[in-house]
Amino acid sequence: MKEGKSSLYPNDAISEAVTNYSEAHSLDLPKPLLDYHEHIFNNVPNSHLTISTFQAQGLIFLARLIGAKRVLEVGVFLGFSSLAWSHAVGDSGTVTGLEFSADYASQAEAAFAAQGRRNITLHVGDGLETLPALNPDEPYDIVFIDAQKSGYPAYLRAVLDSSRPDSPRRLLRKGGLIIGDNALRRGLVADDSEANPHRPSAPPGEDYPNKHNDVMKVREFNDLVKSSDRLEAFLMPLWDGLNLARLVD
Repeated sequence: MKEGKSSLYPNDAISEAVTNYSEAHSLDLPKPLLDYHEHIFNNVPNSHLTISTFQAQGLIFLARLIGAKRVLEVGVFLGFSSLAWSHAVGDSGTVTGLEFSADYASQAEAAFAAQGRRNITLHVGDGLETLPALNPDEPYDIVFIDAQKSGYPAYLRAVLDSSRPDSPRRLLRKGGLIIGDNALRRGLVADDSEANPHRPSAPPGEDYPNKHNDVMKVREFNDLVKSSDRLEAFLMPLWDGLNLARLVD
């Protein structure tokens, strides 16, 4: 019997080689999308806030696997992932993005225009306020959550509350996906003991869970997904953790 844990790669070099090999043998991304990711990586100090090109390949594959044509993205940053979703759903599909920062939204919209993507609409403001106010004519196929981690549980509750079977206008369709990014937070969500080298140090007298609320909130999000009888979940330990939840009703 094969073990479930990932023990295939003996060191970081082999792990990187396997990742590069896997990316090279996955679906191709358009050159403008690759160029924009490179621009972000080389010129933006907080470029780590965007998804990797490998993750973009995975999300596009997922979207096409379920025939998604409408995607809601909570947390846009500079719009790379929005462009990936736009490519996934095609010109006949739509992407709706929620972004708190007007500056990020402005840069994202400039990128959309530069790449001729006209199927992305952004709403600027606090996602915890703009998300419940959405009233789509047709429900979304995917809701991708990649915003501030402290809001993850509230985002999940808002999506579920707006997607009940008796809702006149559901936010997410039956069988649609809720995808939570950064669901493992460098492994801290699973193990934030001192055994994890990514555990940040806390000042003397300060408790770790109180210092790092994001980890606790992501745990709460994962627990809510698992405990909901309306969701069927698979938490995938790839990238920084991807929580995939299918709405069963």
